[in-house]
Amino acid sequence: MIAWYKEVSLARWQTLHELKSQFPSADYIGDDRVVFDIGGNKYRIVARVAYAPWYRIMIKFVGSHADYDRINARTV
Repeated sequence: MIAWYKEVSLARWQTLHELKSQFPSADYIGDDRVVFDIGGNKYRIVARVAYAPWYRIMIKFVGSHADYDRINARTV
């Protein structure tokens, strides 16, 4: 997760397309939320992404794949 954090901290995405070019397994789930598969899909991060000009990411959830299956990623 540290490697993911370092990459995201430096990212300056303008669009979802740019984000997905860096993280191809990321899934857009609506409301500017993206699910990232981490650690070979053992963990998931749900985050709200603010593209240019803000370049921010708000982490909404971090957990195992099993934990993710028990939440509603659109409302967490």
